[in-house]
Amino acid sequence: MTTSSIRTESHIEGVHRPGRWLALSVLVLAVLLVAVDATVLGLATPFLSEDLKPSGTQLLWIGDVYSFVIAGLLVSMGSLGDRIGRKKLLLIGATAFGALSVLNAYATSPEMMIVARALLGVAGATLMPSTLALIRNLFHDPRERSLAIGIWGAMASAGAAVGPVVGGFLLEHFWWGSVFLINLPVMAVLVLVGSKLIPESKNPNHGPWDLPSVALSLVGVIGVVYAVKELASHGLSLDAAVAALVGATALTWFVRRQLTLPAPLLDMRLFRHRGFSGAVLADLLTILGLSGLVFFLSQFFQLVQGRQPLEAGLAELPAAIGAVTAGLIAGLVARRFSVRSVVAGGLAAVGLSLAVLTTLDQHTGYPLLGASLLVVGVGAGFSFTVTADVILSSVPKEQAGSASAVSETAYELGAALGIAILGSIVTGVYRGFAAPAGVPSDIASAAHESLGGAVEASGGLAPETATALVTSAQEAFVDGLRIAAGVGAAVLLATAVAAWFLLKGQRLEEGVEH
Repeated sequence: MTTSSIRTESHIEGVHRPGRWLALSVLVLAVLLVAVDATVLGLATPFLSEDLKPSGTQLLWIGDVYSFVIAGLLVSMGSLGDRIGRKKLLLIGATAFGALSVLNAYATSPEMMIVARALLGVAGATLMPSTLALIRNLFHDPRERSLAIGIWGAMASAGAAVGPVVGGFLLEHFWWGSVFLINLPVMAVLVLVGSKLIPESKNPNHGPWDLPSVALSLVGVIGVVYAVKELASHGLSLDAAVAALVGATALTWFVRRQLTLPAPLLDMRLFRHRGFSGAVLADLLTILGLSGLVFFLSQFFQLVQGRQPLEAGLAELPAAIGAVTAGLIAGLVARRFSVRSVVAGGLAAVGLSLAVLTTLDQHTGYPLLGASLLVVGVGAGFSFTVTADVILSSVPKEQAGSASAVSETAYELGAALGIAILGSIVTGVYRGFAAPAGVPSDIASAAHESLGGAVEASGGLAPETATALVTSAQEAFVDGLRIAAGVGAAVLLATAVAAWFLLKGQRLEEGVEH
């Protein structure tokens, strides 16, 4: 055998690493679980409330603190993985995620549950950027990497939609803690198989991990997300204004600090790349539309159309099926046509589906809803997958962790803002409904808090009055949902136009990395 043929075989082996697809399957398990954990608790909330008896504020923190902490720490953890090793961070995070899932499952007080959910968010933040950065290191052939990112993106999208299905099944057969214990076997597989098959990678020229930057990014993101959620729930208040001011100040300080550090936590110069910035914006707004829609349709299916939790979860599956299918072929389609046509087309598809939902009423048949969800999933799958590929391939390999953390932060912020912004519209319209005559003021007040509150409060009324109250509340909720869908459609269609210009000339890599 000649020396050149030995080199060729060695190069092919380096490009096509053995066991890479099995390693990928382990990585996407982590992504799936983190995404599932963000939505699975929603259905368990009534059971958890009955057991732990949290106050209204404590219940909000139980629901929100996980995504708050993940969003606040993603950039920091992506940078930490670049420094200490992405595989090492992933395995530490997976072990912690499994152990903390047990703590969540067996929490005995609201305070313990809030702390456990926050700690689970810390562990979750170590998993997401590590997985995407490791894909960059596992797959050196850009075409294979596009498919791998497609599978990764499909699992991230599918996880949010699968969460209600998994939660519905577990809650119909077990107690609420079971929604956390399903994490244990998956994390055990990740640690055992991942330690053997996943190669280590890090930035060889890393500097120190800047703790002030970590604190600023955490305070900044949590402050802004909390302010948006407060505005959505209670309107303009001192709390929301203070949180917004603190968050904006911390983020401004964070950006200025990154521009002066020799080894920044996040290289802000990445945003000078038009394709990178356009991809991040498209990421954020795709998920904003998707998460807002899925969140409110969950309530629509259960509280307006009267479906059981498992049935409601299954009704949302077309979004997951569409996202998975589109994710797997997104790289191929983007190379056949263009990056901007696939991303702009995906965003337009989500926007048009939201526009269709402006025709929604209480008796809308499932074929229209299922078809809309399928198109939303396809559009989000195309857009999210191609933008993740653009983000990852537009930076040096050493900065893969930081770049993927930006993509993940856009995902988490998009989810939080989608629920908060569209939620403020739904809530504002809903609270304006007039309670029927004869409903006591305390019951009317409870009914105006939420549609779930209206259904529960109606239990103590005479049948005719109860029916009138619930019908009036359902009509108001659907009115709000229609307006929110219209706003979401306008935002996504405008983003599709922006993406068409921002991603002009952007291409996915073709040649193999050496």
